[in-house]
Amino acid sequence: MDDLDDDNLFAQPVAKEEEKKNGDMIRKVRKYDLSITYDFYTQTPRLWLTGFSEEGQPLSQNEIFEDIAADYAKKTVTMESHPHTGVKQASIHPCNHAKVMKTIIDTIIANGGEPQVTQCLFVFLKFISSVVPTI
Repeated sequence: MDDLDDDNLFAQPVAKEEEKKNGDMIRKVRKYDLSITYDFYTQTPRLWLTGFSEEGQPLSQNEIFEDIAADYAKKTVTMESHPHTGVKQASIHPCNHAKVMKTIIDTIIANGGEPQVTQCLFVFLKFISSVVPTI
């Protein structure tokens, strides 16, 4: 579990730097809105992503896939209609969420820890950060 706390294990957001007239550097980064729904078929949470450029404009599908780990782009992460808004968004497919979460919990127990319900969202989001390392 200590490894999950090490932020250096994850990629940092892609940033563009611009120089202001007075010589200061401004770092611009893409931003994402996240929404979590419950997938009744797989009985796990499902994460939905809407990306925005440095200027606040919605990202295209190709731009979103630039921020997703290559192993997951267009395989585990696909563009689908959000169940509540109907808008196409990037979605991390939940088919393996339960299996991965079980593995993480088993690792916590094997290392002498005790999984706590209050930490489940934190552990889930740490798992998601391996799929979308720039978040």
